[in-house]
Amino acid sequence: MAVDITRWLPTSVKEMQALGWDHIDVVLFSGDAYVDHPSFGAAVIGRLLQSMGLNVAIVPQPNWRDDLRDFRKFGAPRLFFGISPGAMDSMVNHYTAARRRRSDDAYTPDGRHGMRPDYPTIVYSEILRRLYPQVPVIAGGIEASLRRLSHYDYWQDRLRPSIIMDAPVDIIAYGMGEKPIREIAARLMNGAKVSELTDIPQTVVRCRATDIPKPDVRNIVLASYEQCLRDKRLQSANFREIEQQSNRMEPDSILWQQHGHSAVKVNPMFPPMTTAEIDASFDLPYTRLPHPRYRGKRIPAYEMIRHSVNMHRGCFGGCAFCTISAHQGKFIASRSKESILREVRQVTAMDDFKGYISDLGGPSANMYAMHGRDTSICRRCLRPSCLHPKPCRNLDNDHRPLLDIYHAVDALPEVKKSFVGSGVRYDLSMHRNGDKDIDNANRCYNEELIANHVSGRLKVAPEHTAPHVLDMMRKPSFGLFYDFRKIFDDVNRRKGLKQQLIPYFISSHPGCREEDMAELAAVTRDLSMHLEQVQDFTPTPMTLATEIYYTGYHPYTGEKVFTAVRPEDKTAQRKYFFWYDPAYRNEIIASLRRLHRHDLISRLFPAYSRNHPQQKTSGDSGSRKFRKRQ
Repeated sequence: MAVDITRWLPTSVKEMQALGWDHIDVVLFSGDAYVDHPSFGAAVIGRLLQSMGLNVAIVPQPNWRDDLRDFRKFGAPRLFFGISPGAMDSMVNHYTAARRRRSDDAYTPDGRHGMRPDYPTIVYSEILRRLYPQVPVIAGGIEASLRRLSHYDYWQDRLRPSIIMDAPVDIIAYGMGEKPIREIAARLMNGAKVSELTDIPQTVVRCRATDIPKPDVRNIVLASYEQCLRDKRLQSANFREIEQQSNRMEPDSILWQQHGHSAVKVNPMFPPMTTAEIDASFDLPYTRLPHPRYRGKRIPAYEMIRHSVNMHRGCFGGCAFCTISAHQGKFIASRSKESILREVRQVTAMDDFKGYISDLGGPSANMYAMHGRDTSICRRCLRPSCLHPKPCRNLDNDHRPLLDIYHAVDALPEVKKSFVGSGVRYDLSMHRNGDKDIDNANRCYNEELIANHVSGRLKVAPEHTAPHVLDMMRKPSFGLFYDFRKIFDDVNRRKGLKQQLIPYFISSHPGCREEDMAELAAVTRDLSMHLEQVQDFTPTPMTLATEIYYTGYHPYTGEKVFTAVRPEDKTAQRKYFFWYDPAYRNEIIASLRRLHRHDLISRLFPAYSRNHPQQKTSGDSGSRKFRKRQ
């Protein structure tokens, strides 16, 4: 069957000519394969610019090693080059927590690795600046967004300057890019010079150090990059200012940071997108398909989401190790029911659709349409999390709008079943609101979720069991997991289901010691869990946990925090996830003896303890002293 190539944005001159174009206004370079779907950033920005009447081309995964023909093929665009390095940070994409190179890339055809460089923002922009020195270069995406100020780079194990100091781009559009890129394009279309675009919200620009004003309410002057290199506590203090400004509903302060003779200016974010604005983005004319150039090849990241629908953006959980709120914002931008149903109908019309929606979700699946009861309180709020240390009294956690979406989707004749594959915040759905109708609806949500929207396994993220580690993570007490597990088991029993509850856990998070991991192992053994979804903490730019990992200090208290930094310490923690594997048994037993935790040997390996009886030692009292110190 012939494919109408003009349904996609052009990736070659031949495709451009098929559209009848004689020029290109914007060329986008993407670190990912080109999938014309609202989950892929280059497609979103490309379609948005197209809706403004611009001729837009996409160059997916350009070859940066050869004669650079991919960078030359469209020539100089009329307005600017755009760089979208990828939906996933390039270094997380490339390397494990042990800094070992990964063998695959989910955003590349057939999962092939090596199709993008480390730090594509830097590599692509250096090439473009060399080839086309007069053409503006605009960078966006998560890589540049989270590196907009001085940041710790785990893979190089050093503090790096703002990426705009390393990448010769004119502007960085940080966060979700639709609003800033629209404003940038509109001004350039109206004849403005890129050097004049210094005040656009949600952008980062480079200026002279002498441009930094005196600190006031409008201008927050951070410690300089050089000062942060000399004193890690200043980098820690910077983070608090950055996070608070990132989480404001209507930020109005400019962040400044000196880098030698230059300065980085971070303009405040746009307010959260309205429903009409986010609908307009998702309703752009995506084909929802990979470009035909990939025919016969499988793109793993696309396979995961091809029959899914994203209903909102943003997350107010504020987890210490997560970058979602730093990039998408704390406040939820929700699509309308009508827009969601339009996309669901698009999915049901796909040739390979078998009746199952794989995910009705979002960054956190059950935050759809949630907000503060009194938005004037939200406008003043600087809290990084609406759920920690306990749910905000102003938070409206009504799950009825979400249930309405589920019911409407399930009522479509083409849909046999809709699932929730995104992570669910059970602390949100279990929180007692005080309104009887809402509390009853939330109980119904938990039951309906478990009974009707689980594809055999429901993934949740308690992350740890130790109270002091959970507090450092900005996560709720592990006791809530027990409560949710009871609900899960009860619904399964009443409905005759045999579903599994799959928890996520993290080792080596700041504040976590080896003994905490040993106790986590004992708790999960008591629950008869052989853990599958586990990970060693990986520091990524612009998270609370990363700042603690690098500086050793908590940005909000100034207190020193223990963190497993050495590879051998991280390995020592990770092994406890696999207590059930005979290959780890002797090593774990030896470690627990070293920690004087014979009680945990008995809990983890009762048969071994029966065969190797030991007298109690002072180790138990020592462990009590350890816990008291925490």
